[in-house]
Amino acid sequence: MGRPVDVAVVGAGPYGLSVAAHLSARGADIRVFGTPMQTWQESMPVGMSLKSEGFASSLSDPHKALTLRAYCTQHNIAYADTGIPVPVKVFAAYGKAFQERFVPDLVQKKVISILPASHGFDLHTEDGDIVAARRVVVASGIRSYDYIPPELQGLPRQHLSHSVEYGDAAHLKGQDVLVVGAGSSATDMAAHLRLRGANARIVTRRKAITFQSPLGQRSLLDTIKAPMTGLGPGWKSVLCVKAPLLFHAMPEAFRIEVVRRYLGPAPAWFVRPEVEGHVPYTLQSQVIGTEVVGGRVSLVLRGSDGTEHRVTGDHVLAATGYRVDIDRLAFLDAGMRKSLRLAGRAPALSNHFESSVPGLYFVGTAAANSFGPMLRFVYGTDFAARRLARHLAPRVRRRSMASKTGPGNAQVTVEPTT
Repeated sequence: MGRPVDVAVVGAGPYGLSVAAHLSARGADIRVFGTPMQTWQESMPVGMSLKSEGFASSLSDPHKALTLRAYCTQHNIAYADTGIPVPVKVFAAYGKAFQERFVPDLVQKKVISILPASHGFDLHTEDGDIVAARRVVVASGIRSYDYIPPELQGLPRQHLSHSVEYGDAAHLKGQDVLVVGAGSSATDMAAHLRLRGANARIVTRRKAITFQSPLGQRSLLDTIKAPMTGLGPGWKSVLCVKAPLLFHAMPEAFRIEVVRRYLGPAPAWFVRPEVEGHVPYTLQSQVIGTEVVGGRVSLVLRGSDGTEHRVTGDHVLAATGYRVDIDRLAFLDAGMRKSLRLAGRAPALSNHFESSVPGLYFVGTAAANSFGPMLRFVYGTDFAARRLARHLAPRVRRRSMASKTGPGNAQVTVEPTT
């Protein structure tokens, strides 16, 4: 097993790679596990684009040397800070290039269990290796948190899936697919299903599908009324991106409610032409039951006026988002999961991302209830990676030292990890 590494990072998506890039730059002894950009390569509809704008979609390295803009420039790929959608295929390739440059020693193995040990933790991989680590950063992304409403959970698996399960839905060609949801996942999957020859129908309790508007040219008044941020325009978003530590200091119930409600379903503007007029909507309809008859699925719906009706299809696709639930992280020792203090169903974190289990840290979506909605997006990688790296790795600074040869000399001071 060998001596313990200082930090193990579990996950090789935007947050895991960004944290690793900053830790490596500080000389930390780290080991990083995972498949690079796995969610983006395997769980996003073929041909889709990111909802976030180009300027808000870069991973974080200490000197901003490999931004998405820089990558696209190097590879002659069309790019703009706003207005040109970023294809998922391009973003995944960018993330892979980032990994090769900043995390070349990535261990492309799955961690199947993390157990407490006298030195900190033991990480067991799928091939039987055991890696000892003093501290662990969990950057496992959203794949573990797919949420299916209770009303749908009784359906047989051959008739039910979640949007996270798809890169390609070609196997649903010719089928009638009921897409439950009203956000980006729902419209992206509906557009993808249509291109794959399936007959999609969107079912939602909302009054309308509300698409984002293209940003276009913004006037000075627009900028004053709603400043632009990596989460979109608006003063609330300014607070989210500029003051995550202030958010952390707010009462827990307030934080959880803000994360739950803020930036609700709003599909990207560029998907609208692929959906409207092509995919029928069943609006203001709450799913209250299901039934399978003759190999077909019926969704029992209640309308806003209280009346019941049904829609029927071959398959139900739940585009119902993600809900962090620490018990879904089966690779964490059950005892550790039970001992974690929670904020909702997410780990409650210190202002340095540390959980109530000493040495165990969480970043990304799992940290949103502690630091705000920004941690649900790629844009949050810079804040998380810089703050966590300063905390976990020795800090190096220079201070001038007077001497007989003058003030030009410098002494390097390495501060201990805090």
